[in-house]
Amino acid sequence: YIQDVPTREVRQLVREGRLRGTLDFDELRKMDAVDICVPTPLRKTKDPDVSFILAAVREIAPRLQRGQLVVLESTTYPGTTDELVLPLLQRDSWKIGRDFYLAFSPERVDPGNPTYQTHNIPKVVGGVTPACSRAAVALYATVVDRVVPVASTQVAEMVKLLENTFRSVNIGLVNEIALMCDKMKINVWEVIDAAATKPFGFMPFYPGPGLGGHCIPIDPFYLSWKARQSGFEARFIELAGQVNGSMPYHVVQRVREALNSQRKSVRGSRVLVLGVAYKADIDDVRESPSLDILDLLEQEGAKVGFSDPYIDTVRHAGRVLHSTPFRPSALRSVDCVVIATAHKVFDYAQVAKHAKTIVDSRNALKGRRTRGVFRL
Repeated sequence: YIQDVPTREVRQLVREGRLRGTLDFDELRKMDAVDICVPTPLRKTKDPDVSFILAAVREIAPRLQRGQLVVLESTTYPGTTDELVLPLLQRDSWKIGRDFYLAFSPERVDPGNPTYQTHNIPKVVGGVTPACSRAAVALYATVVDRVVPVASTQVAEMVKLLENTFRSVNIGLVNEIALMCDKMKINVWEVIDAAATKPFGFMPFYPGPGLGGHCIPIDPFYLSWKARQSGFEARFIELAGQVNGSMPYHVVQRVREALNSQRKSVRGSRVLVLGVAYKADIDDVRESPSLDILDLLEQEGAKVGFSDPYIDTVRHAGRVLHSTPFRPSALRSVDCVVIATAHKVFDYAQVAKHAKTIVDSRNALKGRRTRGVFRL
């Protein structure tokens, strides 16, 4: 289920008796520590949905034992641990930090990153009390090279939102620069590469077809919602969300332009989208902008398909699509190829050679053919 954790590794842990799965919540009574790692999606109104957290805590609460540590890892807004989780766990005769312990420690992962994995990514920890922090630090210090304690659960909750909002806002900025450069007929990729030679004061971010994954497109809305509850309007954050959300529409506009160059309309044209995972070299389609691109093209009457070496089938918007094998004949058979996710295993020389026209939203064809290529 998780590409970053090899099946053989999981199998070995199971064989050694160090890992087991269960549906029996009563097993919680036997644990020294309980980590809550559940989804925190958005409602249709873009407000936080913490129902999974509350459901998990309601199962833990009647089974909580003296001396147990409970840690929430799910990304959420500041105040969740103290204001929602703690009251559900609290008992009249028990004192937090003495009879049981509660902390927040945000998950930090980068799927597909071969350098940074669980053990060498610093772990931020904030407890409800100093004793809670010490207990959580002791837990994570057994498996993580560096634990970073902070003053409170709210600080730890805010850390994760800052990290992901930082990415969202900077990606929004560079996406807007890309749209601007498109109007000015300037190669945005060359601009970024040249700017990145500055050894200080600049960090390169790259434009793309939109945000994807279970964190970056969602977490800033948790922060802006909490800001509104505190009487503050997070205009910058919400503007970045609007820009990033517009990028699939821009990609489809480039497809129109590419097809128009062949004197074809979108309706009736065959379009192959390369990559439906939300980032390169993984098998996760959550919030992937590729799905939006497929939807938008289909709404305009295109005959769409996708090719992804990591994903065989996509179930989205009430339909099922199967991956088309990546081969020259598939590239030649369509009117336009859209590079939406730049998996390393794709042979871009073959794409450049065989595709009639290409919309490259990832600069995957850098240094290759330019005729018939429409970049972001």
